[in-house]
Amino acid sequence: MYSRSVSATWDDSERNSLSEKIRARSNSGVRLDYYQRMVYKTILKYQDPVTGLFPGSCTPESKESWVRDNVYAILSVWALSLANRKNSDLDEDRAKSYELQQRCIKNMRSILTCLIKQADKVERFKKTQSPADSLHAKYGIRSLKTTVGDSEYGHLQLDAISLFILILAQMTASGVQIIYTLDEVAFIQNLVFYIEAAYRTPDYGVWERGDKTNHGQTELNSSSIGMSKAALEAINDLDLFGAKGGPASVIHCIPDETQKCSAVLQSMLPRESNSKEVDAALLGIIGYPAFAVEDADLLNLTRQTLVDKLQGRYGLRRFLRDGYRTSKEDSHRLHYQPWELKAFENIECEWPMFFCYLMLDAMFSGNTEMADEYWDALEEVVVRTDDGLKLLPEMYAVPQDKIDAEYLEPHSQDRVHIGRLPFLWGQSLYILCCLIKEGFVACGEIDPLCRRYVTEKKPDIVVQVVILAENDVVKEKARQNGIEIQTIQTARPVEVYPARVLSYIYGQLGKSWKLGLSGRPSHEVGTLSTSTLYQLHDRVIAFTPQFLDQEYFYLATDTNLLIDMFRTDISFLKSNWRMLGRPTVILEISERSFEEDGKLNPAFAATYRKCRTGYLHGARVMLGTLNEFLNTSCMYTLQFLGASTDSGKVKKSGEKDVRNYIDLLLLQKQAANKAQLPSSRSNKRDAPKRRLSRDLRSRAGSVVGIIRRTRSIQVDTTDPGMINIRSRQSSGDGLDQMGLPSPSGPPQPELFYSAPVDRPIFTQSPSVDEFPEVEVPELLDMLKQTESLGEQAEIIHYLYLTKGLNWDTRISSRGGSVRVTVADLVKELYDKSCQTKKWWLVRHSAGMLDKRVEDLARAVSDLLVHQKQITVGMPSDSEVTITRPLPPEELQTLIRGAYKKDNSTAMLTQELLMYLAMFVRTEPDLFHDLLRLRIGLIIQIMAAELARALKCKGPEASEYLLNLSPYEMKMLLHHILSGKEIGVREGDGAIGEENAVLTVAPLLQKNRRSGIARLRKSIQLSANENLMQIFNQGRLSTVNGLLSGTGDGGADGDSGSEDLPEKTGRWLRRRRLDGALNRLPKDFYPRIWRLLEKSQGLHVADMFLSPTLTNEMTPGELKFALHVENILSTVSQPEYRQLLLEALMVLTMLVEYEPKCTFTKPFYIKSLVRTAYQLFLTDQVAGNGDGTMCCAVELGGSDAQHDTARCGGAAGICLHFYDSAPSGRYGTMTYLCRAAAMVRCIISSSCSSMACFVHMDFLFRNYPCISPPHRLTDSWNATFRDSNAVQPIWFTLSSNTY
Repeated sequence: MYSRSVSATWDDSERNSLSEKIRARSNSGVRLDYYQRMVYKTILKYQDPVTGLFPGSCTPESKESWVRDNVYAILSVWALSLANRKNSDLDEDRAKSYELQQRCIKNMRSILTCLIKQADKVERFKKTQSPADSLHAKYGIRSLKTTVGDSEYGHLQLDAISLFILILAQMTASGVQIIYTLDEVAFIQNLVFYIEAAYRTPDYGVWERGDKTNHGQTELNSSSIGMSKAALEAINDLDLFGAKGGPASVIHCIPDETQKCSAVLQSMLPRESNSKEVDAALLGIIGYPAFAVEDADLLNLTRQTLVDKLQGRYGLRRFLRDGYRTSKEDSHRLHYQPWELKAFENIECEWPMFFCYLMLDAMFSGNTEMADEYWDALEEVVVRTDDGLKLLPEMYAVPQDKIDAEYLEPHSQDRVHIGRLPFLWGQSLYILCCLIKEGFVACGEIDPLCRRYVTEKKPDIVVQVVILAENDVVKEKARQNGIEIQTIQTARPVEVYPARVLSYIYGQLGKSWKLGLSGRPSHEVGTLSTSTLYQLHDRVIAFTPQFLDQEYFYLATDTNLLIDMFRTDISFLKSNWRMLGRPTVILEISERSFEEDGKLNPAFAATYRKCRTGYLHGARVMLGTLNEFLNTSCMYTLQFLGASTDSGKVKKSGEKDVRNYIDLLLLQKQAANKAQLPSSRSNKRDAPKRRLSRDLRSRAGSVVGIIRRTRSIQVDTTDPGMINIRSRQSSGDGLDQMGLPSPSGPPQPELFYSAPVDRPIFTQSPSVDEFPEVEVPELLDMLKQTESLGEQAEIIHYLYLTKGLNWDTRISSRGGSVRVTVADLVKELYDKSCQTKKWWLVRHSAGMLDKRVEDLARAVSDLLVHQKQITVGMPSDSEVTITRPLPPEELQTLIRGAYKKDNSTAMLTQELLMYLAMFVRTEPDLFHDLLRLRIGLIIQIMAAELARALKCKGPEASEYLLNLSPYEMKMLLHHILSGKEIGVREGDGAIGEENAVLTVAPLLQKNRRSGIARLRKSIQLSANENLMQIFNQGRLSTVNGLLSGTGDGGADGDSGSEDLPEKTGRWLRRRRLDGALNRLPKDFYPRIWRLLEKSQGLHVADMFLSPTLTNEMTPGELKFALHVENILSTVSQPEYRQLLLEALMVLTMLVEYEPKCTFTKPFYIKSLVRTAYQLFLTDQVAGNGDGTMCCAVELGGSDAQHDTARCGGAAGICLHFYDSAPSGRYGTMTYLCRAAAMVRCIISSSCSSMACFVHMDFLFRNYPCISPPHRLTDSWNATFRDSNAVQPIWFTLSSNTY
């Protein structure tokens, strides 16, 4: 150590000693001085002396400063201060380190000041996620104010705010204190809430343009989501005051929000957005500074994709077809025309700063070979000045005179650097690379939070399960079932509360009355949050999962669904738990967990037995009490409740307010609504109930049946019609071969309500809104008399429509003269229907109460961010497409508007959205070939499947569907998504935990199919049974045991006669299911892109696919896939849509086999299908095939020219053609290939008459053209080759053949 005040009387020996020490540090000191000079001359030279901000460009005229550029520019200054602090030999070095650190603080605090001035926008954005309410991306250097209007620039850039939070956390962890006051802490906490919804918030991205055409359209960007995830993880539980802080200065992040960002990021990579299939900005996500990707394989895939598609000699292109600063760009306008994007292909500017990202990635991962490779690449592109400094330019461009040569041979021409020199963003990263390479700064010093270890393998998770009873009565029932547990009240020393209490507690975070900030906007808490124990002073608090709370939605009243969600949560914790300590999950047993005979629900009992084995749903579990798990559980502190965030003002929502909130919940739970509706006088299900007399029912007029007339579900009955063809040909009776009445036969009884006493009188009425006036007092008298929930529901629904929820019924309440409104009656009806498990009434009354799934917005967002578009409403009525995340209230309004007066289907839509979101999180493979989910069409298909399995009519099937329990509904949806069939079988009633709709593998052997058909025919459904009773009796369940070789479903003497109906209709059903689910072949959209490139356009249905789309979009671009899907969705008949897909795949294969094949004019896909259909009819007439029973006539198949088919097939095409297998001599693909050979507009340069030799065996095994019966990924050879196509078939497709 040497003082700056050295005595002038030093002797020569002292001077020599000092010189020797200086020379000793010369090797490192000189190099460090060199980088000091580089930082000052290339970075700090441009820092404003007043505010510490950096300009956007290194010119005196620049008066604007960007948040992102400033954060990146200050990184090299921070790193140099760390290097000087570590290598300080003199006081001068320590002084340099201090000054550099203060420059960092000044810069970061100026950014904070710019942001905190817009605190009102943060508050609005938390609720709206609107670009108009977002924080600005650039500010005045001196004024620290906004420079442009809210709508004049792409300000919504979540990655920039996230980057600021991330580097703020890293600097704070390294010992640099940037935050000074609790007001600033509150603002940072609200910035956390600002970015935590990044996984569902489209923004303008790193390049500030959104869609690459720069028309101001926001997109969901992987780079923004990844940076937000990294920032949330880095800032969580960090004290912004450092060692001098306390509970009030700690930042808290909700772990579930971070996990959502992680899940969405993994689902999107290596894609950047809809319009950018790859983007070099992802390098900052997979490596320094974010380190946001935990999956090493996905990380390597993303890096390799970026290198393969974007890397050049001078750097990486930002994204494909980036026209910025190229010679072909029109500099007089900011946006691009879609058709001109192809002109930028292969001449995009290359940015050398991305070599810095790759080099940093290599050094952090210890890959010295890769680091040396990119160091050499950097040395080739830096610009050297006369004084020995190295400057990194912004980009390299192809000169105008070399454009044509570069088009012919990409990466062959020398480029020139253009743009800013130095480019502060890239220059700072380059200096950072130099400091790490020469050992002045270690990787851990600029990453003190150790984010670089994110890909390290995590230890196995043990989930701790605690089962608690709701009260002492439930505890005793559990004991009688062999389960010894505690009650919630006696689980001391841990206090147990519902999840909404935790939501209320988190809502207190970040509140600041001086800044006008209200704290956390969301009321959702997920599994990760409720699986943690919390400490508040000397108290320990635990919370039950949110799905157990009945107050939110009726799903919690279905025990089977609760158990299924519990098991799903266990699996979720196994994969996503990242916190210290073990997760602890509380499962509550209530009265509804037991059957009427006192036995525990079978699913609950089976889950308990599984937990005792130590494994559940693939995860390790441990049963115990809360007291036993105190030392091993994850414990989180809630000390911020007792702290003050507003100086001089005591925080309102402290521990006392939480206690008051808990007391209020307890009071609400105890104050049950007094019953206003008559109840059954007996608890027995079979006891008769008091109903209206015949005279009163006749006087009620059109009120009866009013609920059923609101239904909008329509079931296509063409399937049984096709099966009836043979029976009508052979016999003239009123019954078809399957035992179903023909349309002229006697009507079947209604199969809806659980008992006749609960069945309303259904009469036909022109419209819900056109019924005659009914005496309301008389209706209220009827309401007081009847004990039937069905009749009560009809009357209440009439009052709901005509009077509204707030109308005073003037019914005297029991126990006092309290005002009773229609809403009170509906609420009581809802509670009773939940208790009696009348699910049709539960859904209907929930719709009248305008209930909403608590996670509705999250469910829709989860589907959207997995690149799945959603439509709600019935296809033929008012289908509405959801393309972006929406607030919960707006979503609910949209769904209700799509179904108009149909409350039941609106609630069912919310249910299905919830289940689909569960599936996309837990089983994403179910959706790998789906791009658009049409909920209305899925509902119709579900009803059609029930109609087919239960042998009932369409209206009856829709009523069965609405009466399925939530768990049964979820299982039915899963079976349809997974390509399984459902059926009915007889059982002994002992189903166990897997009681659900029966599933059958799509391609069953003949003996198995015959067994199912025989059993289905033996089922007799009475009018007094509903589907719930059938499930309880064991008639619907999995088919594994039944269809074994030893069961009754084996082959027997009548197997041959039973096989025909089961085989008939299989391919028609398959096409309908795949069309309804919008399933597509593998690589369908890239193939269509290549087909468009060779054609003059495609007419699909009534829409036109223009070949100019290839100029605007790339083959792998999601935007192109969405455009094609929009056109395909205009086809309302799902089976016809699948035929169009097959025709398109024939053309794509033709282009692949014959690369020089072209089209002379726009191609009509419909004409190709019609030609193939006419060939089919001709063969049917010639061979006396099944088609002769309806549409194939002796006139040479002239019916093919008509728009209607005799058998009622969609688009005028015979049902037998839809029911043909794709392969084989009479397969649809064969006819489509023959039809393609007859088209005159297809020419090839190799021959005048298009000759294409196709080996059909190779074609069908390697080019799937339609989803197979079970899974798209299964063997095509086993699926498509039947008895007629065992041997390979050679076809000569020539226009001279036919």
